[in-house]
Amino acid sequence: MNLDFTYQNPTTIYFGKTALDNLSDELANYGETIMLAYGKGAIKKNGLYDQIVSILKEDGKNIVELSGIMANPTYEKVVEGAKLVRDNNVDLILAVGGGSVIDCAKAISVSAYCEGDAWTRYWIKFEPVDNKIVSVASILTLAGTGSEMNGGSVITNNDVKLKMGRIFPSNVSPKFSILNPEYTFTLPKYQMVSGIFDMMSHLMEAYFSGEDDVTSDYMIEGLLRSIINSAKIAVKDLKDYEARSNLMWSSTLAMNPIMGLSKTQDWEVHMIEHQLGAYTDCAHGMGLAAISLPYYRYIYKFGLDKFVRFAKEVWRVDETGKTKEAVALEGIAALESFIKECGIVTSIKELGATEEMLPLIANSTVLLSGGYKALTAEEILEILKTAYAAV
Repeated sequence: MNLDFTYQNPTTIYFGKTALDNLSDELANYGETIMLAYGKGAIKKNGLYDQIVSILKEDGKNIVELSGIMANPTYEKVVEGAKLVRDNNVDLILAVGGGSVIDCAKAISVSAYCEGDAWTRYWIKFEPVDNKIVSVASILTLAGTGSEMNGGSVITNNDVKLKMGRIFPSNVSPKFSILNPEYTFTLPKYQMVSGIFDMMSHLMEAYFSGEDDVTSDYMIEGLLRSIINSAKIAVKDLKDYEARSNLMWSSTLAMNPIMGLSKTQDWEVHMIEHQLGAYTDCAHGMGLAAISLPYYRYIYKFGLDKFVRFAKEVWRVDETGKTKEAVALEGIAALESFIKECGIVTSIKELGATEEMLPLIANSTVLLSGGYKALTAEEILEILKTAYAAV
């Protein structure tokens, strides 16, 4: 562990079939007005909404609702929620949904009392949050982002066609999160497998960096193997509790961010996907998958030893009689086979990208240098072209 770090995680996790039983005790720690933030109504169809509202009312809470939070939450929605917080003196934002809802809740929490334009200050200039922060908690219904136990918030500004992420300090992280794997059972398979690749991508973004021997890499390899095993079970039986519970907890750990401690980390795949999402509004995990394959085939030679290790330790590739390059490529091929086995998208054309969009996406992508190769906009365009032509 050659890089110094400070680690703090303030989120209390309640995990399992009885996790919701803890909500009432937690609510006692907050004031009388709760914002219930959720998506487009799935929690009403599966009955979770009624359960939560019943608990809130029994505890004497005033409920302010923010519904309709979209898969890629917009800054316009953040502004709407921030106004509700101020107008109603909200004491706690309870986000019920997947990472998009929780990300939006965190964005609202830092924006509600911000002086000036929060988008510019907090997502463009990355200024410290110097205003009142409204507490956030979550009830998770989709595994993938890990937003239930971190300070991350990814927001899309449609006015300027930018999708930007920000990791806020731990005081913005949810105070508590309720994780019942059964709440994920009613998700369409498409959303489930998108979330599965999202959690894998979080791990690979941290993994493919550095040349040192670091504990985090061993932890990442183990989590990746667990995800792969559980994913193969879950795609065959969407209600296999053990598989779905493993995936839910793996997702939380993957973006804790404990897995990236003492690592430089890459994250260029995410930067490219963010702009793909800004232009297409595609499912995040699907975009990551379609970009990852050509991206890793483009950069693997610059981190050859790590890609060999990835092939051997994660995919159990036999290196006997093979060159390092052959082993590395076999590992990426194994990743591709897994993606296709799960029904995950491999072409950004399937996600709504057009040829005309590709230069716009490439030229607006944030360029990073933590991975094995710092790319130019021209190189990102070539990767996008490959991802567009993939089948």
